[in-house]
Amino acid sequence: ALYGSAALGVVMTAAMTLNLLLAALMGVLIPMTLMRFDRDPAMGSSVMITALTDSGGFFIFLGLATLFLI
Repeated sequence: ALYGSAALGVVMTAAMTLNLLLAALMGVLIPMTLMRFDRDPAMGSSVMITALTDSGGFFIFLGLATLFLI
């Protein structure tokens, strides 16, 4: 197990999976929302997707670690 803890490995795997789902969802919703407001989705969506995915992944990992490891 990673670092001698199977629970930590499970938390990391779950966090990566949830972060992947978050990125896929935001990758669809943000460009569609920008198109609905008559904005160019190529201009702003990459920055918003990156910011939401990075911050979301950080909080997902910390939340899961708090719930299952502490």
